[in-house]
Amino acid sequence: MINIIKNLYKGEKTSDDEIKYILESDDGSVDQLLMRYGSETAGKYYGKKVFLRGLIEFTNYCRNNCYYCGIRRDNLHAERYRLSKREILSCCKNGYDLGFRTFVLQGGEDNHYSDDMICSIVSAIKEKFEDCAVTLSIGEKNYESYKAYFDAGADRYLLRHETANADHYGRLHPKNMNSENRKKCLYNLKNIGYQVGCGIMVGSPYQTMDNIIEDLHFMQELRPDMIGIGPFIPHRDTPFGDKKKGSVRLTLRLISVLRLMFRDVLIPATTALGTLEQSGREKGILYGANVVMPNISPVYARERYTLYDNKIYSGRESIEGIGELKKSIAKIGYEAVTDRGDRAGFFSGEKY
Repeated sequence: MINIIKNLYKGEKTSDDEIKYILESDDGSVDQLLMRYGSETAGKYYGKKVFLRGLIEFTNYCRNNCYYCGIRRDNLHAERYRLSKREILSCCKNGYDLGFRTFVLQGGEDNHYSDDMICSIVSAIKEKFEDCAVTLSIGEKNYESYKAYFDAGADRYLLRHETANADHYGRLHPKNMNSENRKKCLYNLKNIGYQVGCGIMVGSPYQTMDNIIEDLHFMQELRPDMIGIGPFIPHRDTPFGDKKKGSVRLTLRLISVLRLMFRDVLIPATTALGTLEQSGREKGILYGANVVMPNISPVYARERYTLYDNKIYSGRESIEGIGELKKSIAKIGYEAVTDRGDRAGFFSGEKY
């Protein structure tokens, strides 16, 4: 076990069975080793910095009907909302005054926002806050739409692939969605020039360890700049409302494995981790994560953007609790910083 983890740390080839052995082991020493080497590896590229991004959840309307998602189209209990361009810019101004230099615009696949509207919002943010990066997370679009957003000034795009296995993908989504198109979107984003993020839900319904290994292989092919993972948490008003929650322990182990495999990628310690365990986000950082995204949306929006049950949106998760968040990160020996926080080496000329 020690040798497998050390080989990962050294960048030596590791078999699928060895990765499975690490992830499935009941040996508590595995967690200590993964924490140690995950933290050390992140430190080689980023020191003790944890990058804060300002998250703006600007719409909870969605055209899709994913079986796991609380803002799915057919959830009639969801209280829907949309932020105007003015409200979004106000969120950015509040975040900018606190030092944020990256804004993440996240929402359901809402057809109300045309490409022209998204481009107008992005270009306005870049014009008013020219030293900031803009990240979009608004789902599957065609190549032309992605290119338009990029030309308007968008720097990054987050699109979780959810699962690389087509059959598993089909069990999580309705028939009009497929993994082939999701992957095509990610490659289109890379070809256009975005810094691209993908990721999975750990412990999603019907997920097997072989699925996770397949995800790792897909990510090795894609070579993303960001990888976002978090434990699956059910939402009561979805077809998966009675499914079991994902494992915090497995999520933490996987964060470390991703850090050891992909070295300098940006890995968030997600809200889902903090939802299932009070110190989940801090543990994510200790295992090798280096991004946290406090919510800078209006309070009424945070309350309604419920992808899963009991999602936390106040205290350290919010713009009002930024001081508390920084203190909690400092307590574990890290420094919360609000600069752009690009991937190490992304602008060095190396091709990812």
